[in-house]
Amino acid sequence: MNQAQNALPSTAAVVKALDALGLNQERFCVHDLPGAYSNFTHLVAAEEPDGRERKIVIRRYNPANYEDGHDKHRCEFHALRLLTAQGLPAPPPLLLDDDGSLLGLPGIVTEYVAGAPIELPAEAARWGEVADKAARMLARIHRVPYSEADRRYLMDDDTEVAWFIKTGEIPDYMRADPDGKMVWHLVNEHWGRWSPVQPRFAHTDYWSGNILWRGDEISAVLDWEEAGYGHPAADVAYARMGYFVEGERDAADVFLREYEAAAGWQLNRKDLALFELAASARPMTGPDAWFAQAYMAAGYRQFIAQARDRLLSDI
Repeated sequence: MNQAQNALPSTAAVVKALDALGLNQERFCVHDLPGAYSNFTHLVAAEEPDGRERKIVIRRYNPANYEDGHDKHRCEFHALRLLTAQGLPAPPPLLLDDDGSLLGLPGIVTEYVAGAPIELPAEAARWGEVADKAARMLARIHRVPYSEADRRYLMDDDTEVAWFIKTGEIPDYMRADPDGKMVWHLVNEHWGRWSPVQPRFAHTDYWSGNILWRGDEISAVLDWEEAGYGHPAADVAYARMGYFVEGERDAADVFLREYEAAAGWQLNRKDLALFELAASARPMTGPDAWFAQAYMAAGYRQFIAQARDRLLSDI
């Protein structure tokens, strides 16, 4: 059980949330939901005044993993409002606790959406088989409209997805990786030099663990605490890396093809390669958590090599 699952909300916090939603405060159950170090996420099963069951999700944000200048609770709540207004499958937002007075920590309350993620690596083949559906969903996400006012809640992905070059020095975890120095130098040299493109609403962490399925259909896309705007290649690159790592390299090409067909635009291949190299920095921060099997590390090295070759090619 990870740290997120240990941090149960207090009974008082649950009661306050139920009271704010007009739900029965006398009878409820709290259950762990998969979380991460950055948040504490729990399902609460309660009752409507007429006795019908109602399930909500309380999601509180770990202050130990907060980023300066980025309020994750506001970001996620606002992103969910934008998504649900467009009819995309995401948990409808119900409450925003901006200062922690309701939930004990800054957080949000959403409706519960039934479904299950495709578990990796056990179901890697299935993840590859639905690459087309995952790609078309990402294209829908990238079409979500947002205003200048919305930007203050969101991350600027054109800066954030290359976080490792901000200081001007190669991080130790990249020095320790066989490809780390090369990736750092190429990204540092080429960052921002892509072809003009319209910035798009973005997920920033689009992978199997953040997509719920009911059968073969997507029931919800989760985890919007790093929602942003910027070059659409960032999300595509990160998703494609996941297919390489899971040994489903062909699915990475299916994903790109189906994404472009659904989006109605094509990504410049050298620009995509640059964003793929940027994406490759993330596993370098904790390779043991990413590469449970030798074939995963091999796929990851293939991903880096093909991105490097495309970026430096004459096409």
